Amino acid sequence: MDPRTKRRLTNITIGLLFLFSGIEYAVILPTIWAYLQTLHAEPYFLGLGLSAFSFSGLIASPIFGRVSDSTRKTKAIILFANLFEIAGNFMYFMGYSKWLLLGSRLVAGIGTGAGACIFGYLTRSTTTEERATVFAVVMAARQAGLLIGPGFNLFLRLCNFKLGPFEVNKYTSPGLFMCFMWIILQVIIIFMYSDLPLVTKNNSQRTVISAEEEEPLVHDDVNYKAAENNQYGSIIAHENLVQPTNEMDGENSRVDEYQYIPNGHIDEEYKMNDNPFHNFSATKEYLREEVVVVLTAQFITLFNQTALETMVTPITQKYFQFGELENSLMYCICGVEVIVGFFLVRWLSTKFADRVILAVGLLICNISCVWCLIFLANPKGSFAMLLTEFVVGVFLQILGLPFVAVSQVSLFSKVTAEKTQGFSQGLRRSIGGLATILGPMWAGGLTNNLYIMLGVMMGLLTLLTIMMVLSYSYLVETPPTLTSPVTGRNVEDDC
Repeated sequence: MDPRTKRRLTNITIGLLFLFSGIEYAVILPTIWAYLQTLHAEPYFLGLGLSAFSFSGLIASPIFGRVSDSTRKTKAIILFANLFEIAGNFMYFMGYSKWLLLGSRLVAGIGTGAGACIFGYLTRSTTTEERATVFAVVMAARQAGLLIGPGFNLFLRLCNFKLGPFEVNKYTSPGLFMCFMWIILQVIIIFMYSDLPLVTKNNSQRTVISAEEEEPLVHDDVNYKAAENNQYGSIIAHENLVQPTNEMDGENSRVDEYQYIPNGHIDEEYKMNDNPFHNFSATKEYLREEVVVVLTAQFITLFNQTALETMVTPITQKYFQFGELENSLMYCICGVEVIVGFFLVRWLSTKFADRVILAVGLLICNISCVWCLIFLANPKGSFAMLLTEFVVGVFLQILGLPFVAVSQVSLFSKVTAEKTQGFSQGLRRSIGGLATILGPMWAGGLTNNLYIMLGVMMGLLTLLTIMMVLSYSYLVETPPTLTSPVTGRNVEDDC
């Protein structure tokens, strides 16, 4: 199979994985509370069940990410992670007790850790110019799953039969359905997914290096293999990659081979090391100004988003008497807007830098939060006026989401080292998971005191906006630095 076909099939498989994750959320969320009630669960079990899924994903993401950085075996890790999705959903189908259902969400959440490996893979297999567009498509795939997921509930709610000792009904059928979906995906991954060669930057051109094509680069006493096992750093020359020693003059001898570490992370040692965490320092990597800003954006935007999602249903019930049908229709419309937003960002990312898109997204989110504080914290007026104010607030919030989501993921991949990208993406997803746990907990207790809830959200957005303004000049990919293995100095200084 030619490399282009392999890449296309791999990308389709990645899209399906995110699509299925969106479908799972959409088919289980609407019925989980009623399911818990049949198992005589206390009300707080709903929060526990939803948080358990995010909690186990929070723990698993950096672990899977680190393993993928060390082994370069993304396919094997995804297959392993999906086993937890299969097992967790089968446990959800079994039911029996509220504790088994809680455990099912914990087990299934571990499977979401594969997302860190995928984002790490996408970072290493794309150029910085095309990365934001790729991330936008992947995120849109999950939103598509959220959009079409409720449609599966139309026939799942009609299930009423026995499968051996298990009862299949409208509460247990979503678990059985998703168990089969993840099994199907396992087969697809086995036959369609490939661990592709990685993209490296070579004299501002896009090149692909595979392990089979690598040759040892030799110069005088220096003998090492470049990019062994698809190392994330590439070895490039200032003028020519390799020149025979006897053909070099004095000037060329200073610029024969140079070690390139992406994003400005310069390795202290000339010799390439198989371990991507060799000389790795978490404090130096993640406590830099630009990284802190992007991770803060990840936390605050997800915290606010999940808090608003928690707030929406009580508001529609209190002021508009929306039922299940009306809320489902509203979520479908919101899903369409999000997907359109992601493809809009995909187009804009080819014309504007990530930090510009992030700034636009934060501006929209600030406007949305101010609007909600003014019009939704204490709604007054006619039904039509209230509905208009609510629709505008929701529209603005959803509009800003794709701008912030895509730009901060793409930017994060550019301000952190590519060689440890799996672990870094796992850390980013863990911070997002923490936000999705705390957001609903914060909003759930303050649905009757929206001024406090929205006021804190506005304060967090203001803090993030100030941080971004002050650090705007740092929110770019660090230019690659070429250092001589012989002199240890910048190549431009040597030349």
